[in-house]
Amino acid sequence: MGISPPHDTSAYFKGLAQAGRQIKAAARWAGFALVAALVAASLNSTFGGTPAAQSFSQPGLQRVGDYLRQEVAIGKIPGAILLIQQHGKPAYYEKFGLRDVTTKVPMTDDTIFRYYSMSKPITSVAALMLVDDGKLSLDDPLSKYIPAFADVKVGVEKPGETGKPEFALEPLERPITILDLMRQTSGITYGFYGDGPVQKLYRQADLYSGDFDNAEFAARLANLPLAEQPGTTWTYSHSVDVLGRVIEVASGQSLLQFEKERLLDPLGMSHTAFFVADEAKRPLVAQFLPDDLIEPPIAGIRDPMLHRRWESGGAGMVGTTGDYARFVQMLLNGGTLDGRRYLKPETVALMTSDQVGPGSGIAPSSIYFLAVHAGFGLGVAVLTSPQPKRPWPPGVYGWDGVAGTFFFVDPNDDLFVLCMMQSPSQRGRIETELAPLIFDAMVR
Repeated sequence: MGISPPHDTSAYFKGLAQAGRQIKAAARWAGFALVAALVAASLNSTFGGTPAAQSFSQPGLQRVGDYLRQEVAIGKIPGAILLIQQHGKPAYYEKFGLRDVTTKVPMTDDTIFRYYSMSKPITSVAALMLVDDGKLSLDDPLSKYIPAFADVKVGVEKPGETGKPEFALEPLERPITILDLMRQTSGITYGFYGDGPVQKLYRQADLYSGDFDNAEFAARLANLPLAEQPGTTWTYSHSVDVLGRVIEVASGQSLLQFEKERLLDPLGMSHTAFFVADEAKRPLVAQFLPDDLIEPPIAGIRDPMLHRRWESGGAGMVGTTGDYARFVQMLLNGGTLDGRRYLKPETVALMTSDQVGPGSGIAPSSIYFLAVHAGFGLGVAVLTSPQPKRPWPPGVYGWDGVAGTFFFVDPNDDLFVLCMMQSPSQRGRIETELAPLIFDAMVR
């Protein structure tokens, strides 16, 4: 999620700080509101418990819809699609506003959205399928699959002879593991936020130049130092991009080939890929408002129509609301959908339980994209305790994308919420304001 800064670095880092605040605000909701609902739900209703006897009131759902209609009317967002699904059926589904304000084309069921970081849960599930197959272990060192990471160093600042901080490289205290990649504790970072010495190196490294593939990108990252020792700090990062390369090595297929064969095609996610290959589908891609673009390109991802070899498991996928709903329903069901099992129920339980909370020994990074009441599982955030002024109970889980897509799952009530929009500057606010409206619409 970074790129080398332009000559006006002061403006660039001001933009990074603003992006960081937006992402942090969004993740506060996506990172704990999303997460909290699903963990409780998957452990309770999905794995043998009885779903809470709750439904939705029509006046309450009307207020939910009115909120998004107002956001469109005042020009804050171009449009959105909202799905609230309970007991496997839509409790609410509505399309708002426009897919593209320049063409005035309305939102439609087949609108294609940039998932950005909502790619991460898909890649994490693909890796966990290999864990269930016995072809991958969470305890495996990363260097087993990508040997270049055996010799990576950790970048630190230490007082020099003059007393001023000096940059130094230290050896690993322990290897990076597959678990570290999935829970964002690898020490790998992004260059789009923060002003530490390693983040600066990321921005200077020209990571996204040329038409590279997953193997080349992992090699570029292995040439850079880590920001922290593995297993010590939760740092939002390119870890899941590296996980995508691990999947390729372990499976003997490209990331997309494996995901299509084992996950996307069986689930019916026919519109989900790493770019829109058919030029005729360009008009289906949802567009940002003209003054609400993502600059510089986050995580190296640019035009979703751009054909590229890089299959970014961390931020590169595109797809439709219907596609992602199938994926989330599978998770809510404990790893099954339409009679087919994708993950073991105990694997879903592990994925949606906190791996970085109290007692884990893992500290938050200086820019922590999760709330104080949220932890992180394997590819999703997880709400860990009741939060002031927040409606959802512990156990909710989910995640979001920088362009404005987000989902959360509430296993206690056997439901999930999926909102698809392309509004980077508004996403954190809308996620935060929409959640209580949805919760209040529930009949208890």
